[in-house]
Amino acid sequence: MSMLRAGKKKSVRMLLPLFLLGLSVVIMSMVMPNRFILHEGFADESQLANADCIKCHAAVQGVVDSKGARHKTAVGCLDCHKGHPPMVSKDKIIPVCADCHTGKPHFEIGGCKTCHSDPHAPLEMKLAVNLTAPCLSCHPAQGQELKDVPTGHSKLFCTTCHKAHRDVPPCMKCHQPHSAEQTDKDCTVCHPAHQPLTIAFGPDTPSNQCAACHKGIFDTLTAAGTKHSALACVTCHKEKHKYVPACETCHGAPHPAGMLAQFPQCNMCHISAHSLGKEVKK
Repeated sequence: MSMLRAGKKKSVRMLLPLFLLGLSVVIMSMVMPNRFILHEGFADESQLANADCIKCHAAVQGVVDSKGARHKTAVGCLDCHKGHPPMVSKDKIIPVCADCHTGKPHFEIGGCKTCHSDPHAPLEMKLAVNLTAPCLSCHPAQGQELKDVPTGHSKLFCTTCHKAHRDVPPCMKCHQPHSAEQTDKDCTVCHPAHQPLTIAFGPDTPSNQCAACHKGIFDTLTAAGTKHSALACVTCHKEKHKYVPACETCHGAPHPAGMLAQFPQCNMCHISAHSLGKEVKK
């Protein structure tokens, strides 16, 4: 009798795991029916829809919704990811960028993940170090500027200055200002970043910007107290940097004809245009 009872207990112990396994399957099918329905769909990929992807990949869908750009608006999940394991191996469900992106020099560079580290957020770029060619494939105008007027900037990698996409570093991160009063904004008034020695300035450039490099001349002009001292530097030097206009540009014939015949050049008498009338040759 005792042996019979022992046999029954042993049978119960053997059947209990099978019972619990069956019960768990029933419960899971009730709690997560979509998982089982989707799994059945793997056998027939035509049953998969873009709306199914979020059931398992909610985090990825969140990235696409917030940062997907045209990967959100122009394509859906299944346009890129053809099929799903186990019907398709994992190494084949990740598409190659060139499958869609062709026809432009930028797309021919390859190594897309060098900058576009997350294809679900394609414009959120993380740049690798020492890059130039990929940058100039999208920014050819800047590349041409660097080539046309070679400077120290032309010898640098784009990512030497631009550590991140659209990151524009302050000039004073590398360069000392011309004067203590200068700010980074003042630098770009005269110096284009990609042609820093092609100095250009607008008609509203204040004279103190010029004084940062030409302090001696500025001090002479200010101390002279002449009509010239009341003018902004760009009033006369308006064409380009180092441009010196002829006096006749403004001054027609301020002296008698006989004097002009004897002294045809203004600087024969007037030592400096910046101290006109104060320093005259005897």
